[in-house]
Amino acid sequence: LQIQLLGRPRVERRRLVAKPRGRKTWALFAYLVLSGTPPARQLLAELLFPDADDPFGALRWTLSDLRRLLGDQATIEGDPVRLVLPANSTIDTQILTRGTWVEAVLLPGLGRDLIEGQDIPASASFELWLASERRRLGVAAESVLHEAAMSSLARDEPVTASEYATRLVTLNPYDENHHVLLIRTLSLLGDRQGAVRQVEFATELFRREMGVDPTAVLRMAATPTSVGAGRREAAPTVLARVEAGEAAVAAGAFEAGLTALRQAVEGARRLGDRHLLARSLVAIGSTLVHAARGTDEEGAAALFEAGELAEELGDLSMAATARRELAWIEFLRAHHDRAHRFLDEASVLAGEDEAEQAWVEMIRGACYVDTADYASALSPLGSAVERARRADTVHPASLAEAHIGRWHLLRGELDEARAALHRALETARKGGWTTYIPWPESLLADADLRAGDVDAAAAGFEHAFALGCQIGDPCWESIAARGLGLVAAAQGNSAAALEWLEDAVRRCRRLPDSWVWVDAYALEALCRVAVDHRAPSSSRWVAELEVLTAKAGLSELLARATMHRARLGDAGATEAAAFLASGIDNPALIAELAGSITSSS
Repeated sequence: LQIQLLGRPRVERRRLVAKPRGRKTWALFAYLVLSGTPPARQLLAELLFPDADDPFGALRWTLSDLRRLLGDQATIEGDPVRLVLPANSTIDTQILTRGTWVEAVLLPGLGRDLIEGQDIPASASFELWLASERRRLGVAAESVLHEAAMSSLARDEPVTASEYATRLVTLNPYDENHHVLLIRTLSLLGDRQGAVRQVEFATELFRREMGVDPTAVLRMAATPTSVGAGRREAAPTVLARVEAGEAAVAAGAFEAGLTALRQAVEGARRLGDRHLLARSLVAIGSTLVHAARGTDEEGAAALFEAGELAEELGDLSMAATARRELAWIEFLRAHHDRAHRFLDEASVLAGEDEAEQAWVEMIRGACYVDTADYASALSPLGSAVERARRADTVHPASLAEAHIGRWHLLRGELDEARAALHRALETARKGGWTTYIPWPESLLADADLRAGDVDAAAAGFEHAFALGCQIGDPCWESIAARGLGLVAAAQGNSAAALEWLEDAVRRCRRLPDSWVWVDAYALEALCRVAVDHRAPSSSRWVAELEVLTAKAGLSELLARATMHRARLGDAGATEAAAFLASGIDNPALIAELAGSITSSS
């Protein structure tokens, strides 16, 4: 049983099956496949048949039509409705989100809309769900093509990588990272003119369509990084360069450290020492990924190559580190399905390595918090803290504590949030991790603000903002600027609040590889204050938030965007917001929704 839901939907059972008779059969099938948990019949009737004289009768007929479409081997029964397909069935949406890139790039519907071309008059809640799923699966297609291009580069196949990168840019020409990847592949092919033309094309497109210039990262991609021809050095000298580069980066001398690491990579290549090359590539890849300087594409290329090489050499620990760092990139970009896949691979490769498993568990828990899967988040985060303590490693322990604090903060559990965030700060300070301090400090100030202590919140946000600016990290600047905007709103200065909040969004977007959740978190605060004060741009910002959160799968922030749309007077949005919130285990969100509905009515 082969099922295609991307593009024009179809079912094959050794041959193409006739189309369903009902207008909503494909919609019902897509919802049963993608909703995550078996839905109640009451919910399905309300979602798909809100205007029918007999909604339950219409649902029964559509279920019968779906059974005919799928054949005798599939079962659809019960309340809630459970769909069970034969063991050898394939569904393209599952291959896209859970399969390897090798499988996914062959899907005929890759990059096309879910149940494309279907006219489905239904409830506002279903229409929102369908639009959100289409955007989310579109991003998943982009992620697959990106991984395909990077894997091709790692295998020294720049022509194939360029083909995948071209498909990626065609699919979504408004993502700067896609253009950066294509430009890098053209540069590696020696097509200097083509790389420059792509820079000019992307620059003109961004100016014309979005009214902004791309970042400097785009133009830099057209100029291959050079560290000079150099001379052949002995392996101990190259290893010393790696260690010196890592030490320099840890001490804050990023450029000097990066130069040393690039020299180490070139030195290892000249030597032909594959173990040393893998070690050097992991070091430079990790440095570039965590640098907050728009260098994720270059870092990802190094990590893909390092992972392939380490596995060939049987160095499972190094391969695990490369996979984990690739998961970190996908986490920041809100490609959560791909992040979990890399984490699964890293966990298997890491074996009993407690430090590596701590990183894996921390990133996994952070993904769950981003997507508001609160029930799944605490277990891996708690495990990350324990593993990191046993391994005596600072970074994953402090990060995990901060995400535990964020978990409690978003759920309105302020005492628990403060306790976890204080632990995160204490761990970071003991480990001398100054560049990280603004993140838990801003979350702690957020807890103070929610508790009504505006003065303490203002002091915390101001320090975090100043430190974030000194470090030059767009995400830390953004989260602190967001807080200062909300402080201004609490003090009754709406003009200053809107100015700070707009600035928070701009800062997060200063580079193309910032953390998407932070961007959306700042934009949601801007929408909240703008709607409160009926700012002229409120509708535009809310629409932007809905698109961003739907594409990224940030379900709670999408629910909040829909609540803001309801507050602007969209009657159908109230129903849609309640539908979205019903699937999220967050008492604070439910209480806020109830208050929003009351105030709107």
